[in-house]
Amino acid sequence: MKVIFTSDVKGKGKKGEVKNVNDGYARNYLLKHNLAVEATKGNMKAQQAKDQKQEELAQQEVDEAKKLKETLSNLEVKLTAKSGDSGRLFGSITSKQIAEELKKTHNIKLDKRKIELDEPIRTLGYSNVPVKLHNEVTGTIRVHVEEK
Repeated sequence: MKVIFTSDVKGKGKKGEVKNVNDGYARNYLLKHNLAVEATKGNMKAQQAKDQKQEELAQQEVDEAKKLKETLSNLEVKLTAKSGDSGRLFGSITSKQIAEELKKTHNIKLDKRKIELDEPIRTLGYSNVPVKLHNEVTGTIRVHVEEK
């Protein structure tokens, strides 16, 4: 019997997959527990519509990430910190501080975990910080650290 999986079933199939399984297994387990539906013409069309909608949403997310990348490339985040004589900071600038300043000054909410700062900024001046906006899109923020 051909079925469309409505959720992941370990060892059998992933959500949205169409597979041929034993009739007894399909009737007594998959259909009974709402893990799959029978692959009729109507159900196949509905699944195709769902897949197409998901593709559109995924493409929309990528487009939004690209727009945000453009916006971030034109911005500069200014932060102040105490520093010593050689331009070295007494503390450090973390991704959390960058995210907070971005929210406060430019009203762009960005998760601090998306800011890929290998190590905190410890010097005065400009730094380009990479930001992972989407699996396919990575942008940069220009961070300017000034002395207090």
